[in-house]
Amino acid sequence: MREKFRKKDGFDAQRVIVLPKKVLKVCESHVLLEKLYLTDIGFYPKAKFHYRERSKGISQNILIYCIDGKGWVSLHEGKVEVTKGQFLILPRDEPHVYGADEESPWSIFWIHFTGTLSSHLVHNLKENNNILSQTIFYDERRIETFNNIYKTLAAGYSLDKLNYATMQLWSFLSSFCYPKLFAGEEIKGDEIDRAIQYMQGNICKSITLREMATDLNRSPSHFSALFKKKTGYPPLEYFNHIKMQKACQQLAFTDIQIKELSWQLGYKDQFYFSRVFHKFMGQSPVEYRKRKKF
Repeated sequence: MREKFRKKDGFDAQRVIVLPKKVLKVCESHVLLEKLYLTDIGFYPKAKFHYRERSKGISQNILIYCIDGKGWVSLHEGKVEVTKGQFLILPRDEPHVYGADEESPWSIFWIHFTGTLSSHLVHNLKENNNILSQTIFYDERRIETFNNIYKTLAAGYSLDKLNYATMQLWSFLSSFCYPKLFAGEEIKGDEIDRAIQYMQGNICKSITLREMATDLNRSPSHFSALFKKKTGYPPLEYFNHIKMQKACQQLAFTDIQIKELSWQLGYKDQFYFSRVFHKFMGQSPVEYRKRKKF
């Protein structure tokens, strides 16, 4: 008997937008939209009897963010509960079933999205390759971004509105991919972050790979492998990036002499500093300063 009470949508105060096929064709072929765009977006408050079953999945990726109540999702890995403050990501073409808890039905923000880069975003959203529920802190800015997307699309599908909604979508998804960065938290405890702090605190020095590794009680080879895995750069190259960032700030906003700047950044040879700067920035310190004067 309970089956007849299940429903896909139709909840009090719900908000739903489904982009027309003609509009989706525009998104598929436009250079700024083809990489990532929405197909559906909505909010279901206290979605009692909400239930969806897709034996073959769908052609879009789905993100569901629960802000109240409870629900559940069932995939080939098993069935898990989704509670307030959690989100789940369902990749395209993945068979799934989900629904609201009978006693405390969830309130959810949800989106369907696709595009040539969407699978890469899904990979980022899957923590440790887990596509089930993940906990995330509540932040009103995330909801505000969702509302901006919804209001923009509700006003029509002109190209400028589609572009703006997609740019907001990148921001919305990034808040789930990198919640600590979104919150502006200082990440502590991670040894690579401590290594970067060590670099920043010793920007006026010329430190070696061994010195960095010793500070973390690691061998140079192990430390270098861990550092590159997280940042994408070898430690010494990353250290030079930090130095060049500081050099650019000084060249743009002060009248410091190049020789003095090179000493401040741990380069005893002014000409070597200039060569390193040119390698990273594509121009000499003098050329960079002249360009920034305009």
